[in-house]
Amino acid sequence: MWLRAGRVGFLLLRGALLLLGVCGVLSLDIKTSPEVQGYVGEQIVLECSFKSSVPITESLTVDWTYRPLTGGRMETIFHYQSVAYPASVGRFKDRISWVGNTAKGDASIAIQSLSMSDNGTFICSVKNPPDVYHNIPQTILIITERGFSFQLNSVTLLSIVVFLPSTIVVVLMLVRMGKKSGVIKQKKKPGYKKSSVEESESEYTDNCMGRFRTWCLNCVDTDEEDPY
Repeated sequence: MWLRAGRVGFLLLRGALLLLGVCGVLSLDIKTSPEVQGYVGEQIVLECSFKSSVPITESLTVDWTYRPLTGGRMETIFHYQSVAYPASVGRFKDRISWVGNTAKGDASIAIQSLSMSDNGTFICSVKNPPDVYHNIPQTILIITERGFSFQLNSVTLLSIVVFLPSTIVVVLMLVRMGKKSGVIKQKKKPGYKKSSVEESESEYTDNCMGRFRTWCLNCVDTDEEDPY
């Protein structure tokens, strides 16, 4: 009796190990993006890639399920088996299209006309009998308003802050140099007569230069005086 029980236990253990080995070999590896950013009114592609341990057949199926961000039960929004079967009812009606290619291990879908209510969790499930066991990766879709069509990144903003004032200074210097060049050329023309403002500036400059020259001479004379 004990021998028979031991034999039965051995067979059960062997069967369990065999089943685990089959599940470990015949398994699908599915990869998706953990989080995807979308914008209201635009289209988003939910990428899903897979690798199967057996050749792809017509029995392969792809299912996309969705759960709102606020919670609730999962609902199937897309099914594929040789041809696409998008949702005919519900919030995603006539808004999901197949963009995948099962021969290349691609089970991606696209969602058009996004709205804020589309925020939630999406799960891509692929089965390729007898390869039906797989991980369950989740994709969280976050929908926001795009806002301004032109957005400045930090590098662009820093470039504007640094180079714009420099450019303005250079332009002003060039304009001033151009004006001075024109005035000098005008003064070199024969018969040019200074204006009252220019004459006042010239007299002031001459007086300043004269005073500076006198001050320098006084300094020299002071240094050369006899200390006695």
